[in-house]
Amino acid sequence: MEAGNRTGVSEFILLGFSEDPELQPLIFGLFLSMYLVTVLGNLLIILAIIFDSQLHTPMYFFLSNLSLVDICFSTSIVPKMLLSIHTKNKAISYMDCLTQVYFSMFFPILDTLLLTAMAYDRFVAICHPLHYTVIMNPHLCGWLVFITWFIGVLTSLLHICLMRHLTFCRDLEIPHFFCELTHILELACSDTFLNWTLIYFMTGVLGVFPLIGILFSYSRIASSIRKMSSSGGKQKAFSTCGSHLSVVSLFYGTGVGVHFTSAVTHSPQKISVASVMYSVVTPMLNPFIYSLRNKDVKGALRRLLSRATSCL
Repeated sequence: MEAGNRTGVSEFILLGFSEDPELQPLIFGLFLSMYLVTVLGNLLIILAIIFDSQLHTPMYFFLSNLSLVDICFSTSIVPKMLLSIHTKNKAISYMDCLTQVYFSMFFPILDTLLLTAMAYDRFVAICHPLHYTVIMNPHLCGWLVFITWFIGVLTSLLHICLMRHLTFCRDLEIPHFFCELTHILELACSDTFLNWTLIYFMTGVLGVFPLIGILFSYSRIASSIRKMSSSGGKQKAFSTCGSHLSVVSLFYGTGVGVHFTSAVTHSPQKISVASVMYSVVTPMLNPFIYSLRNKDVKGALRRLLSRATSCL
């Protein structure tokens, strides 16, 4: 391609959901509401875990990290979109777009690995209850979270480093509501073979293998539960795993939905709607899943709210 068809890009244009000006207030209100619910719900989970000593266990330590990641994931996407709608300016600078690409990869990686760590925690708790406190000690939990963040940082930086060497064509319109890696690569004029190779490799390593680990953990958990003679013990075991299984199903279900939608349709609107389920709706629903299905969390939230009201 001739040099005249290449450009040192300074900004991209995020097309969003619709060009219809009448729909913009509705979209703004909907996403603002979802964002506020996401932040408030996950923040309440974090505060309940911090201030309630009964929740100072490995499972809730991982849950507090998951809630923090969900807040950060939504914050990396939704506020910029709301600002674009409010100012009617769809442009996003090159560096801001790279930052959004980084975090849109970083936080889902953390979600995946944290959910895997939580599955391992449930496996140890149910299959090896007598050794639980020895195995899931604070040192191991801290290392698991550190490794999770380290892998997320390293992988996302690797993608960004490869992106920095790309050149882009003059058509810089992104048919999405945030800067997503695959959409950016489709605008590149230079060779993106290494970028796509890294995407497929990391999807396999950080997507498929953690899922295999989760499924293996729950196959062992199911086997252990079947061997329990007490119906009360079975019910308690199911209750401790139900919330986590629901979150795993929602996370992987919406993630697969995004990739499936992208593969079978070229409609930007349908792909954007599928991405909303993955990047906005899932972080919003996670606190409700844990608070509605978990008696310990519900009790901690009640105590937190009663303590807050008594201080007013």
